[in-house]
Amino acid sequence: MPKLKTHKGAAKRFKVTGTGKIMRRRANKSHLLTGKPSKRTRHLRQPTTVDETQYKAIKTLIPYKF
Repeated sequence: MPKLKTHKGAAKRFKVTGTGKIMRRRANKSHLLTGKPSKRTRHLRQPTTVDETQYKAIKTLIPYKF
């Protein structure tokens, strides 16, 4: 069986923790930030985990990170 190619766009966006969880960046932090409260923009800095329903799809995109 041939080697699988990593989806480079997904590899840059997702990181896998030591326990196997997938971390992602939060949305709504790229532009139009003046209308958003400071509390909200501070909260958006923190990465969060991907929902478990998306694990299978992401594992096919980044097969060698696990």
